[in-house]
Amino acid sequence: MTKVATANTSVQTVPIERILGQQVTVLDRMPIQVNNFVTAEYIEVSYPENAWPEEHARLNLFPIEDGKFYVHIMYLQIDDKEESGRVCWIEYKPKFFDQYPLESIAADIPFKFDKVSEQQFNICTNSTALLDQLLHTKAEPSAFARILQQTEVATQLFRRAMECIVMPFTVCPVPACSFLANEHEHSKIIEAQHVIKGRLDSPLTIKELSRKVAMNECYLKKGFKALTGKTIHQYTQELRIAKATELLNEKGLSVSDVANELGYSSISHFSTAFKRATGTKPCELLK
Repeated sequence: MTKVATANTSVQTVPIERILGQQVTVLDRMPIQVNNFVTAEYIEVSYPENAWPEEHARLNLFPIEDGKFYVHIMYLQIDDKEESGRVCWIEYKPKFFDQYPLESIAADIPFKFDKVSEQQFNICTNSTALLDQLLHTKAEPSAFARILQQTEVATQLFRRAMECIVMPFTVCPVPACSFLANEHEHSKIIEAQHVIKGRLDSPLTIKELSRKVAMNECYLKKGFKALTGKTIHQYTQELRIAKATELLNEKGLSVSDVANELGYSSISHFSTAFKRATGTKPCELLK
């Protein structure tokens, strides 16, 4: 694959096997940082003989909060003569859409939906030419001029994708919090779990936790429940009670010591919470 000069090559790699099936073999990957709001990656792929899928493109919408979206567009191009395939994966980040009036965006497909959505469409001749332009950037007099050119091409690809979607948009059968399909958002829930585990003696409020992990409060609550099966409060309480049980079984620690260790406001508050969770008074575990 021809090397392309990029502004930054620290683009998160795409789990392409999950997208195109386990039969696909990744031969090479090349990230392209178009600008701060758009990233792309070209991926050379191969399939076993007689297992090649049809050439196609997909547009995926990931809502992360009201008026905020990630859009991924994936193009799979097949070269029958060379028996090789090329994937172009483009991610349009939420700030890309901040350039445009929200009312105009929300009135158009695919932005009418509040769930993760996917639309498959054919790769037109114009899109093929634009994909080649994105890969083979012309020699420009400056790095900024090259970025402007790539930005223009990425924007045209998005417009062509919207024009190619002619069938009714299909909403994937996934829960409303399926914004977690975006690995960046998924990682924030994992980070929230680590924060909770590290602050059992002084739990953060949900508002404080959402700020800590830089995630919308509503989406943090929904995503946390989807990922752990528990609310943030339930998860925190279970960890605190488990830690309390461990401490109570240690020789020399009193109920008061454990309550203080875990930041409970009073012994009675701790005892009530412990009995509600375990059915046992904490003093009954003392050695």
